[in-house]
Amino acid sequence: MKYPNEILNQVTKPARYTGGEWNSIVKDWKTTPIRIALCYPEIYEIGMSNLALPILYEILNRQPDVLAERVYAPWVDMEAIMRRRNIPLFSLESRQALKEFNIIGFSLGYELTYTNVLNILDLAQIPLFSSSRGDSHPLIIAGGSCALNPEPLADFIDLFVIGEGEEIILELLEVFREYRRDKKTLLKQSARLAGIYVPSFYCVDYNKDGSINSILPQIAEAKPKINRRIVTRLPFPVTSPIVPYIEVVHDRGSVEIQRGCTRGCRFCQAGIIYRPVRERPHKDVVTAAGELLKNCGYSEISLLSLSSGDYSDIDKLITRLSQQFYGDNLTFSFPSLRMDSSVIKLLDLLPARRRPTLTFAPEAGSEKLRRIINKGISEETILNTLAFVLDKGWTKIKLYFMIGLPGETLEDIYSIVELMTKIRRLGGKIRLHISVSILVPKPHTPCQWLAQETEEQLLPKYAILKKELSRLKAGFSWADPKTSQLEAALSRGDRRLGQVIHYAWQTGCKFDAWNEYFDYHKWLDAFQQFGLHPSFYANRERALDETLSWSHIDTGVNLEFLQREYHNMWQEKETPDCRYGKCHACGLNDGQAKKCPMAS
Repeated sequence: MKYPNEILNQVTKPARYTGGEWNSIVKDWKTTPIRIALCYPEIYEIGMSNLALPILYEILNRQPDVLAERVYAPWVDMEAIMRRRNIPLFSLESRQALKEFNIIGFSLGYELTYTNVLNILDLAQIPLFSSSRGDSHPLIIAGGSCALNPEPLADFIDLFVIGEGEEIILELLEVFREYRRDKKTLLKQSARLAGIYVPSFYCVDYNKDGSINSILPQIAEAKPKINRRIVTRLPFPVTSPIVPYIEVVHDRGSVEIQRGCTRGCRFCQAGIIYRPVRERPHKDVVTAAGELLKNCGYSEISLLSLSSGDYSDIDKLITRLSQQFYGDNLTFSFPSLRMDSSVIKLLDLLPARRRPTLTFAPEAGSEKLRRIINKGISEETILNTLAFVLDKGWTKIKLYFMIGLPGETLEDIYSIVELMTKIRRLGGKIRLHISVSILVPKPHTPCQWLAQETEEQLLPKYAILKKELSRLKAGFSWADPKTSQLEAALSRGDRRLGQVIHYAWQTGCKFDAWNEYFDYHKWLDAFQQFGLHPSFYANRERALDETLSWSHIDTGVNLEFLQREYHNMWQEKETPDCRYGKCHACGLNDGQAKKCPMAS
C-alpha cells in the first residue's frame, strides 16, 4: 500500500509511521504466504519499549513461510488524516493495510488500552466483533498479562494465548497452516492446544445479583480450564532488536536475565503469572550484551528481572560484564531494585561512569503494612540502603509507594512522611521523587477478593501527602482515583464489559491512559447504558467462594495457595521466599508438570 508522503509533513513525529529502522525485517509480501501483524495498542514510543513483541517478531520471521510486521496506535493527528482520506491502518515494514494480513496479534499489557484495540481494528476497516468476521477477515488473537482475564475483550478477539508465547505461537502456526481456509474449524482445532482460549466456545451464566454463576464450554474441543503456558527454558535473548529513529520510553538495550519472582508480594500480579523463576546462564547474558553492543550501538543495557538482586551470583555477573565491556563505556542498569544487602553489593560493583536515577519500591511507609503485603523490609534496612547509595554518589532517587492497601489508616499515610523525613536527614544532595499509585486488586493474586478503596476514601490521604511532601521538597506524582477505578473495573470485569468498552469507544474514548484524553464521565455513561457501574467491579469485596470472571484460567498457582495468602495477609503473617526455604505448595510443583525448579 502507498500513501501520499506529504501527509507526514502534517503530523508530529512522522518517524512513528515510516518504518525502515535499523534491524527491521522486510520480507517479500507476494511470495510469503502467512502474514502476521504484531500490535501493541499504544503509540510507537511506548509500543517499541514492549518486551514481548521483539521476541515474537524474531521467532515468527525465522519461519520461511511467515512474515511478521509491526503496527502501533496512530496518534490523534495521524488518525484524523487517515479517516479524512479513508486510508486504512497499515504496517510499518511494508505499509500494507492491516486487513490484508492473515493474523493480527495484540499484546495486552494495560487495561486502559482496550479502546485503542477497537480503534485500531476500526482504522484497519475490520469488523470489531468476532461474530461479524468471516473467513476473509484476519484472525484476531491476543496475549499478554491482561489476557489472564480475557473476558472484557471476549466479544472482539477470536482467540487468546494464555501465558508465555514462545512455544505456543509455533504450535498455533501449525494449526493455521492446515485450517486457514475455514475459520470455524481453525478455532476448534486451536482450542485443543494447551493455553488457547476461544471465548465464543464458552457460555457465561449470571446470578440475579450480577455475579457469575458459571463459565462453561459449549463444544467438546473447549476445555473447562485453560492452563497457562510456561516456557521451561528461556530462549536466547533478542540481540538484533529494531533500533528506532526517535527516542522511545526505554531507549536502551535489554537482556532478560531472569523470569519470575518468588518474593511473594501479595498485590503483585507479575509475581504470580510469571512463576516459576527461570534464570538465564551467565554465559548467555554476557554473549547477548556483546551482540547488542555490536548490532545496535547502545551505550546502556538494562538487565531485566522482577528481582535482579535474587539472580544467582549477580555480583559475579556484574564483575564479568564490567570487565569485559569496560573499554566500550557500556553502562548497565536495572529496573526497580529491592532495598536489602544484595542491592548494596550490586551497586558497589557497577562502574562509576554514570549515576542514573535509582528506583526503589518500599510500597508502604509502615512496617505493619509491609508485613500485610509480604514486603518484608524493615525501616532500618531502607535507611541503611539509601545511606549507602548516597555515600556512593547517587543523588537521584525515586521511591514507589501504594495507598489503599488492606488495613491502611491515616497513621500509615503519615508513616510515609515520617520515612521521607528520616531519609532527608541522611544528608547529601539527594533529589527525591515520590510516586504514589493506588492498589488495584488484580486477578490471580491474594488481593483479588479485596474491594478497591473509593475516591472519597483516597482523597484525604492524597491531601496529607501533597502538603507534607511539598514541605520536604520532594517531587510527588500520583495516580488519578478515577483512572485507577476504571483500571480495576476492566481488570476484574466480566464479558458484559464488552458492550461497555464498545459504547465508550463510540462516544470518543481512546488513549485512556493519557490524562488529556481520559474522560471518566463518558465511561460512567457507558456503564450506565447497560445497567452497570464501575464500582460493582472495582469497589466490591468478593467472597472467597465466588466464581470470578477469570476462574476458568489456570495460572498454575492454585486457589488454595491464594486463599491461604489472603488469610496470612490479614494476620500480618510473613510467607518467606521459597527460594531460600521450604516450598509453600503454590501448585507449580503438582501433578506431572513439575515446573518449579525451587522444589526440584
